[in-house]
Amino acid sequence: MPLRDALEMAQDEGLDLVEVGPNQNPPVCRLLDYGRFKFIQSKKQREARKVSRSASKQKDVRLSPVMSDNDIETKIRMTKNLLGEGAKVRVFVRFRGRQRAHPEIAMKVLRKVAEGVASVAKLEKPPGMEGRVLSILLAPSPQQKERERQNKASAATANAPANAEAPGEPADDASVPETIK
Repeated sequence: MPLRDALEMAQDEGLDLVEVGPNQNPPVCRLLDYGRFKFIQSKKQREARKVSRSASKQKDVRLSPVMSDNDIETKIRMTKNLLGEGAKVRVFVRFRGRQRAHPEIAMKVLRKVAEGVASVAKLEKPPGMEGRVLSILLAPSPQQKERERQNKASAATANAPANAEAPGEPADDASVPETIK
């Protein structure tokens, strides 16, 4: 179609003539409202940035080399909750003073935490020293996400009546408690 005819058609309909395939032979054009098109594109980009920003959230859990087992269990529960929300978790042990001379104690603490969350997380970054801090990075495991989906599906089916009987039909003896028979 000649360019003048296409421009005239676009003007009659109150739309814009937009070239969408300039490398094609002949070039491909569409009639559309360009302002609305740009608005939708920017909206999609904002959503994509928001999703990528929320997906890359990283939470921190701070430990000490001299923690009691109860405190470590509490931190493990907190780490599991954060992983359940889909966040990556950086678990770190901060050394103070002479504690830095014994990194093996901190490694034991990190090992306990890693073993405690092994069912719901995978180790993304192995233990490493960064200044006065020994840290690991945990990410939610794909198996955990699959288990959550299955649990939601089974919970939805469990809420529905499994063997609803038609009104007026007698119940079979297996569903009647022994004291009533």
